[in-house]
Amino acid sequence: MSIRSRLFATVALPVLSVSLAVQPALADSLMKPFEVAQEGSGQPTDEQLLLQQRQAEEQQRAAEEQQRAAEEQQRAAEAEAQRQQQEQQAAEQQRAAEEEAARQAAEQQRAAEEDAARQAAEQEKAAEAQRAADEEAARQAAEQQKAAEEEAARQAAEQEKAAEAQKAAEEEAARQAAEQEKAAEAQKAAEDEAARQAAEQEKAAEAQKAAESEAEQKAADEQKASDEQKAADEQKAAEDEAARLAAEQQKAAEAEAARLAEEAKKAQQGEATGEQPAAEGQNAGEQPPVTEEQKAGEQPPASDGQNAGEAVVPAVEPQTEPQTGEGQPVPGVEQPATAEQQPQVQPVPEVVDTRTEEEKQKIAEDPAASDETVVLPVENGAAVLDSDKDADNSGGNKSREDRQKQREELRAQEEAAPAPTDDASAQVQLPAELQAELPQKIEANLTEKGTRVEEVPVFAVPETTNIVNNTVINNTVINNNTVVNNNTVVNNVTNNITDVRVVQEIDNRVILGVGDQIFVRGDDRPRLRRDAEETFYDQLPRGRTRETIVRPGGYRIVTIYNRYGDILQRSRVDRDGNEYLMIYAPERDEGPRPAIIDVGYELPPMRLRIPVREYIADVSDDPGRDYYDFLAEPPVERVERVYTMDEVRHSARLRDKVRRIDLDTITFPTASAEVSMSQAKTMRGVAAAMEKVLAKDPGETFFIEGHTDAVGSDRSNLVLSDQRAESVAQLLTEVYGIPAENLVTQGYGERFLKVRTQVAEQQNRRVTIRRVTPLVRPVAQR
Repeated sequence: MSIRSRLFATVALPVLSVSLAVQPALADSLMKPFEVAQEGSGQPTDEQLLLQQRQAEEQQRAAEEQQRAAEEQQRAAEAEAQRQQQEQQAAEQQRAAEEEAARQAAEQQRAAEEDAARQAAEQEKAAEAQRAADEEAARQAAEQQKAAEEEAARQAAEQEKAAEAQKAAEEEAARQAAEQEKAAEAQKAAEDEAARQAAEQEKAAEAQKAAESEAEQKAADEQKASDEQKAADEQKAAEDEAARLAAEQQKAAEAEAARLAEEAKKAQQGEATGEQPAAEGQNAGEQPPVTEEQKAGEQPPASDGQNAGEAVVPAVEPQTEPQTGEGQPVPGVEQPATAEQQPQVQPVPEVVDTRTEEEKQKIAEDPAASDETVVLPVENGAAVLDSDKDADNSGGNKSREDRQKQREELRAQEEAAPAPTDDASAQVQLPAELQAELPQKIEANLTEKGTRVEEVPVFAVPETTNIVNNTVINNTVINNNTVVNNNTVVNNVTNNITDVRVVQEIDNRVILGVGDQIFVRGDDRPRLRRDAEETFYDQLPRGRTRETIVRPGGYRIVTIYNRYGDILQRSRVDRDGNEYLMIYAPERDEGPRPAIIDVGYELPPMRLRIPVREYIADVSDDPGRDYYDFLAEPPVERVERVYTMDEVRHSARLRDKVRRIDLDTITFPTASAEVSMSQAKTMRGVAAAMEKVLAKDPGETFFIEGHTDAVGSDRSNLVLSDQRAESVAQLLTEVYGIPAENLVTQGYGERFLKVRTQVAEQQNRRVTIRRVTPLVRPVAQR
């Protein structure tokens, strides 16, 4: 029963029943007096009628009052019923709303479940597609792995073949060396025999003298004279016989030496025309690597950065590319010289180090106590200083002896001059007038008005004039094929300056030939422009170019290049206008100067006066070392002036002034410049130290050198080493956040071996980091 029905049954119905019952009762009451009167004695009196009328009126009023009360009760009941009805309607509406909300929630739940089921189906479908893609990737990876293994097997076979050929060449060289040694032994035996005979003769003379003395006491003067004459005749005969034997043995030794030299020359000529398989760093189409025997017959080349006190690496003949057609040379690549043009070659002296490992270790712990060449205390370790490696490659043990004498002469001078305690004390003070002009010149390069160019500038090939053409070897100056005696030791330096030529262009690198030596020049601009918001160029007077790179955050990198691409100035300008100078060498008014030359030849040989462990930090030996303290150390000797970045690139003698970190935990595979992430993690300590150095001075500059082993051609090794240096620079920027503009890279190929060997050696495939700020920027300028 609804609320309305219950309300009607309990309230409205009783009230209605009362109203219906009141009307008959009223009628009965009105009629009652008439009925009583009729039952009495006839007609009522007026009083009775009036009384009855009043009674009737009162009853009527009472009835009306009852009816009014009933109506009020009915109205109240209806109002209550209406209120209850409204409440019922509100409850029904609430229930309907709740039912509607429940229905909608159920529909939403059902829709969500359907959507979830649809998404699950789609995800399952995507997972199936991903599994299919993974399976396809795995299949492709397996195929690539298989191809890589096959390629590796092929390369291994080729390398094995090359190793066999190398081994055969080494055996032939060893045989020739043994024959030469045998001839030398024969010569020595002849000399020993002559010395023995001379000793016997001297002994016989002494015995004869003793006999003569005894004879003098026993014999007469005449007998004594006779004995002396006889002894003189015997002595002369013995001397004649010894001279004849020595002459015959010397003649035989010279003939044997000439025969061996002729055989070696023929062997060299035969090997020079033979083919060798490619090895590490060898590009397709390049000539095979130069063998040790071929290198032994080459003439020392001109310096790539030759210092006074350092020698040069063995000469490398320019390599040629395969012909594009029958008899057609490849354009832009130098062709081999004819027989009439072939230079006269001289054997490179071999370094023979007889010191024990204990002696090398003792020198490494205190180099200041010795004037000898400091050598890494490892098996077949090369010299510690790169300038000493150049000297060893050029002059061998003779060069070491000459440099030792020069260091002895320098000892007194160096002991009087204390070692630098910081960058400021290391760098020679600039003249007062230059210090006053320096800020204005630096600012002028940043604000000088230029002509905007749309295209990225292409730099010219460096030019070089024949201002020097002297070669100093073993205290003899060879000038234009004329030998002149010279008593001044110039550290076995070759400084032939000839025209620069382009040997080969590979991607953004150019291999340049300078005399009989080659260098690689890379282009750092793509690495610096990465992630830049904007890059633009302005052409300035005197052939200069200004590059402006705008980085996120509003700071700018401004670099001034000369026409050859050498860095004249590099600055970082933040969004508030604060300028941090990174590279700047004051211009020197010394007249024309070659674009590629080693200015270190003006300096004497360097004396290392600190322990090797404080000069070289090997990451693998001490991974927990505080590299910040190491990098913050000043140069190990005075810096004569501020040098250009290119002068530092081309001079091992200049780079030797600052300490170095050998990243020997980065072990490059053969012919590869890639760094795995597992090995990249080993650089975390070094990168953190570099970041700390830059936090103190954002204008610091770090020099990253790439190196290879001696397997492969010089040309391909140069390119590979430059790629390795660039890979480490990119890793430092992308993984550890070291700004690209604070890093300068350069590859040196196989020129500075850590282990002296011509075979594949992991330790020679490495990267080195140096802080070169004191060399390339005035220290006081921040």
